[in-house]
Parts: sequence; C-alpha cells; structure tokens
Amino acid sequence: MKLFKKGLLFLLVAFLLFVAYLFFNMFTFPSKQISSKPIEPLQINSTSVSNFSRAIQIQTVSPEDPKDFDTLQFQQFADFLSSTYPLADSLLNKKTFNDFSFLYHWEGSKPDLKPIILMGHLDVVPVIEENIPDWRESPFGGEVIQDTIWGRGTIDDKVGVIGILEAAERLLQNGYQPERSIYLAFGHDEEIGGVEGAQAIAAYLQEQNVQAEFVLDEGGSIVQNMVPGIPGDVALIGIAEKGFVSLSLSVKVEGGHSSMPEKETAIDILSSAIAKLKQKPFPSRISAPIDGFIEYLGPEMPFVNKLVFANQSIFSPVITKIYEGSASGNALVRTTTSPTIFNSGVKENIIPQSAKATINFRIIPGETIESVEDRVKNTIKDERIHIQRSDFISNPSKVSHTDSFGFQTIHETITEIFPSTLVSPYLVVGGTDSRHFNEISDNIYRFSAIKLNKGNIKSFHGLNERIPVSDFENSIRFYHQLILNATEN
Repeated sequence: MKLFKKGLLFLLVAFLLFVAYLFFNMFTFPSKQISSKPIEPLQINSTSVSNFSRAIQIQTVSPEDPKDFDTLQFQQFADFLSSTYPLADSLLNKKTFNDFSFLYHWEGSKPDLKPIILMGHLDVVPVIEENIPDWRESPFGGEVIQDTIWGRGTIDDKVGVIGILEAAERLLQNGYQPERSIYLAFGHDEEIGGVEGAQAIAAYLQEQNVQAEFVLDEGGSIVQNMVPGIPGDVALIGIAEKGFVSLSLSVKVEGGHSSMPEKETAIDILSSAIAKLKQKPFPSRISAPIDGFIEYLGPEMPFVNKLVFANQSIFSPVITKIYEGSASGNALVRTTTSPTIFNSGVKENIIPQSAKATINFRIIPGETIESVEDRVKNTIKDERIHIQRSDFISNPSKVSHTDSFGFQTIHETITEIFPSTLVSPYLVVGGTDSRHFNEISDNIYRFSAIKLNKGNIKSFHGLNERIPVSDFENSIRFYHQLILNATEN
C-alpha cells in the first residue's frame, strides 16, 4: 500500500512539474513585436489615384500562348511609366531588359553600404472572356467607385509598381539623396515565370557583383481577421516561398471495345495511381517560416493558444493537426498534391489505350523536386506509369532571417504606417519573381502593404479584383517611409 501511495505521489509531483514547465514557458514567451511611434500620414493627392487608374486600363496581360502577347499594350505601359514618372526616368540610371522590363538604379552617397532592391511586376493574368459578365465593373476600366479602385492588377501587382514609383518620384521632387543605393526592379512576365523579366534583371545584377542588403517583393499582405486567435490585422512578411513542380503521369496499354474490357484499362491504372498519391499525402511538419510565425504571433494569442505555441516541442502534433484542418493551413505545413489535368478517351464505346494526367506539387522548404519525384515513384510503385517533370519548376526558396536589418526595417515601417497591426514571418505558398534573386541577397522578403480579407482574397486571379483607395494610398506611404528607414544610415 505504501508503495502504491508513493507511486501516486510521484505521478502527482511529475504532473505538477510538467504543468509548471508548461506555464513557465508560456509566461516567459517573449513578444517580438516592435513598438514604433506612428508617423503623420503622408498627404496623397488625387493625381496619384488617377495614375493608378490609368495603369490598370493598360492591358499588360501575360497570355498562356506567347503568340497572343500584345506588344502594343506593353509598349504603351512603358511609355506611361516614362511620362508619368519623369524624374525617376531621367535622374535614375534606367536599364531595359527584353523591351518591357526595367531596372532603375538610384545611387546612394555611401557606396560601402549594401543596396536594397524593391520589386514588382507589370503584367497581369488574363480575364476569362466568358466570366466578363460576372465582373461588377470592367476588368480593365480602372474605375474608382465609392472609394474603391476596380480592375485587374489592383492587387496583383500594379499596386506595388505604382506605389513604389509614386513614392520614389515624390522623394526625387523633394531632392532626396539616399545614403544607401536603391534598385527598383519591374519584370513584365512574372505570371508566366519571369524568364525574360526578373530572371534577366537578376542575371545582370549578378554580373555586376551586386549583393543587396535585402530584397522586397510582393507575396505577403495585411490579413484581416484571418489568423485564428488574433482578432485584428496581421502583417505577414514572407521569409520563404514554396517550390513547385508538375509531374506528368502517362500509361499506355492495350485498348479495345468497351463491351470486352480487360481487368485494368489505362484509365484504371492511372486513376489508381492518383488515388494512391491522394491517400498518402506528404508528411506535415513545422518548417522554419511557420516556426517564425509561431514565435511572433504565439505571445499575442489568447491563453490556450499561447500555452500550446509556447510549448511547440511538446504540442507540435496538435499544431500541425490544427493547420491540416483547412486548405490554406494545410498548404503551410506540407507539400501539397493537386491533380489538375486528366486526358484519356475519345468515344464512349472505345477503351482508350493511353491516359495522361498532370499532378501539381507545391513544395515545402526542406524538400526538393527530386525528393518529390522519389516519393511519387515509391508511392505509385507501378512500372507501367511513365513520370516526367514539367519545364516550369522551382525548388523552395531559402529561408531569410528575421533578425536582419531588412526584416526589422520592414517590421518597423509597417508599425509606423499601420499602428496596432501585428507583424509575423510567413511562408508564401505561391511563386514570386523574387525566387530569381537568390544569388543577389541572403535576405529576400515578400510583402505588399494592402489588406486582404475573406471578401477580397479570391479576387486576384479571379473575379472583381479591387482594393480601397486608402490601401493604394497606404502603399505609397509604406514605400516612402521604407525608403527613408532603409537608406538613411
């Protein structure tokens, strides 16, 4: 009996120590938020809004078929930039790449300081013709209605390009001379890979031995009421982005008449392979960007969430399970598997002898295109299926630092322009032009000073893309203040 009591006492003490350990970690979970004094809002005149509206009206569409590329529209946009921002065009050293991509060099007074690079892209995705009746306003009208700007590119990504140039032009008008050099890099084909735009610009910078202090591209944003446990706005700065590869799976076997099917047809074999891939998803895990997300937002969460996040080493299975509960959360913790194309058959009574499918994978940091291919082969285990990777591929980016000058400067600038907004590192699940700049800087960040919520988050690349005028104005304010913060030593 005594031994039993001693055992219970031991378990009780162990439990209390465990609870004490959890609470100690929670109460010593430090906030990483920077407290900055809000600055007086920069006055934005109506001309800036008109300039943005005009930029939306120019249809710089990157089509899927290169034959449909409209050089007249892109030339019109190039002329628009030159005439609308004459000081940037004349006072900065401007280089053109493949006719329609541009790099502006704003030389600083202290050449020993590493430069910064601010990026954006000029092109937009097509508007599906049959969907035009579902647009509330013309997709290329650039209409300003009830303090909202409508049109393709308002979010992705002319808001970044015009926001940067409006800020730069204003500083040039005031005779501003940065101590740290600045590069403004605008590609014209981001939506189809960025080969002629951002990749060409990055290759040139590499030839010039440019090493940047940091690079800032699109990718993150300020999300509103979209982070569980956080009731307000959260600015998500992408410190990495997922890689991507599409694998083509094809099979060819004997076909025939549908009245005499074999045990397995080409469609059966390929469907079974896809089912195996979906039934055995890539393992979930907390990568470095999500670890940073937990460190920055965990201390700001309610009691239970904070307790869990403060003890990530113990509760990581719980955390990943929570993320797996939604499509957006699941994309943050694993390499995703998405069948996107399936082709087979031409007639209802003919068994096809071949079938082909395309599976798109978005690859989490820590995995590679090669590891994805190996897992697919080992999961399918069917030598009849031929696997071939697509040409348009990219490994996950490296993970940038959160204790760097760049991240801290972006963080500080956000809190100056958007008081009470929390800031956090983040994993960008899509692709950006910044992936071409991996050799240019160790610190690449992805953030646009616009607000996304459940009402507009599906509009870019979709229907009714739009942003409030105030978001565009705040974008100018953000880049204006970021340039000041980053280029004054």
